[in-house]
Amino acid sequence: MEKILQDYKKGKIELQEVLETIKKLPYKDIGFAKIDTHRALRKGFPETIFCRGKTIDQILKIMESIDKKQNILATKASSKIYAEVLKKFPNAQFNESAKTIVIINQKITKKSGKILIITAGTSDIPIAEEAVVTAEMMGNSIEKSYDVGVAGLHRLFDIKDKIFDANVIIVIAGMEGALASIVGGITAKPVIAVPTSIGYGASFHGIAPLLTMMNSCAEGVVVVNIDNGFGAGYFASIINR
Repeated sequence: MEKILQDYKKGKIELQEVLETIKKLPYKDIGFAKIDTHRALRKGFPETIFCRGKTIDQILKIMESIDKKQNILATKASSKIYAEVLKKFPNAQFNESAKTIVIINQKITKKSGKILIITAGTSDIPIAEEAVVTAEMMGNSIEKSYDVGVAGLHRLFDIKDKIFDANVIIVIAGMEGALASIVGGITAKPVIAVPTSIGYGASFHGIAPLLTMMNSCAEGVVVVNIDNGFGAGYFASIINR
């Protein structure tokens, strides 16, 4: 956009051409997808690529269509997808646990304040790592404390200073999902609860912890969708902003 305005001021292009370009700027139509080119302007963070359900060719074309000055985040990716992305984007980084691909094209400015990310169990770490990658991409300082669930509640109280020190807390839990209510009951800080699909049969792939978290009697607890570490990291960043 800046180049277009400079060209107009120098008389290289006509006003009508400028107006036509502006009309097309909100998104770029590449046939199977419409790339939201204005999202970074509207929301402070560019469009994220959700890889599940997309072909590798589609993912690559979307990445190639994103402004080269923007950082790129792809979620729910696989090592197979990463291998192909790396051929075209040598600076791409893959977090195997989080299943994320990150391409840094511009410096990330750090915000003040800290986001604490807690998991009930070790099995919840992949979703936590997705939240970590997302929040770090948005310039946040992260502190992590994993495997402090209600099966051994003394572990949670050992990190109470971290809980009190954080600006916002993300609590990630499967099984029955009780940890978010407990954390919400001991702090005045906002708590973002993330139910995971981890658990035995009656957890119904995350439905049980989702309902537990939504029915929390602790004030200040909000809930995102099952396994949505990205959504939690994004929302925490908005609060921390």
